[in-house]
Amino acid sequence: MAVKIRLKRMGKKKKPFYRIVVADARAPRDGKFIEEIGYYDPCVDPALVKLDADKAKVWLANGAKPTDTVKYLLKRENVIE
Repeated sequence: MAVKIRLKRMGKKKKPFYRIVVADARAPRDGKFIEEIGYYDPCVDPALVKLDADKAKVWLANGAKPTDTVKYLLKRENVIE
């Protein structure tokens, strides 16, 4: 099973926030997921990122592939280089 770390869109129109989740690559964007490891709110200034770095490192060590946006957030939070 291919596992990805990606964003799940929440909120209402024009006011999104995202949960950072670990999900099967075949699952839909806002569908079933394995575990929630944080959230990202781009609507506040500066953008708010709250992330469980330990869980993220465990999933990355087990082979989960982050999407481009999540990879940027993980670098910003110093989880990966």
